[in-house]
Amino acid sequence: MATGSRTVRPRSSVWLSERKAPKRKGDQQPVGLDHVKIVAATMRLLDAEGLSGFSMRRLAAELGVTAMSVYWYVETKDHLLELALDAAMGEIALPMEAVGPVEGQEHSPAEPRNWREQLRQLAAEYRQVMVRHSWLPALLGEYLNIGPNAVVFSNAALAVMRNSGLPDDKITSALSLVYQFVYGFGTIEGRFAARCRAAGLTQDELFHETMSSVADRMEFDESRKIMKARGGNTVEEMRDRDFTFALDLAIAGIEALRDR
Repeated sequence: MATGSRTVRPRSSVWLSERKAPKRKGDQQPVGLDHVKIVAATMRLLDAEGLSGFSMRRLAAELGVTAMSVYWYVETKDHLLELALDAAMGEIALPMEAVGPVEGQEHSPAEPRNWREQLRQLAAEYRQVMVRHSWLPALLGEYLNIGPNAVVFSNAALAVMRNSGLPDDKITSALSLVYQFVYGFGTIEGRFAARCRAAGLTQDELFHETMSSVADRMEFDESRKIMKARGGNTVEEMRDRDFTFALDLAIAGIEALRDR
């Protein structure tokens, strides 16, 4: 992609990097440091301070080392964010039937009648990880997201959708419907939760404060009726109702088009 006279190239990916050793001769591996500790500290900082507050220097201080010690393990900040992204994807609990056989354990193939519940599990887990790590949605699409955990998740989702009975040429389209719905839902939910934390309020407190302010400033009768019919005594209950029914609509649509 060209911008004026400058060509903007895609970022390199840590998963495509061939770097296996320190960048400078004579560097010694830092004692007590490894990829696991670095990525875990990265995720803690991102959860606490977001992408805007994250830096390699801030991470080094968190680990009690120099920034150069961190660079012994990761070539760039982007590579580290990719590692954190894949670590977050690894938190998603997958339906065992969709993952495939596990060595040393008995395994029964996934049955087509189970695909709906398996898809609901994948969607719910995907939503939870995006809410738990509100920085995650911003990285999806920014990076290739082809790490080992992401690949396992993708393969499981493909296996589940294949059991729906859709033809192979429609599987990725159906998954896009679910992915984008969960992405949008989880992104807004996570950002609202982060805003509440920053304001020192619970989600229910901020919600009712906002609704009261809006009701005093504009015609809100029709919306108030809909909100009452929606049900739920807390923000969490209202969201769960919306999420569950919206996902049921998506599954019903997949089934209807499959049968047609």
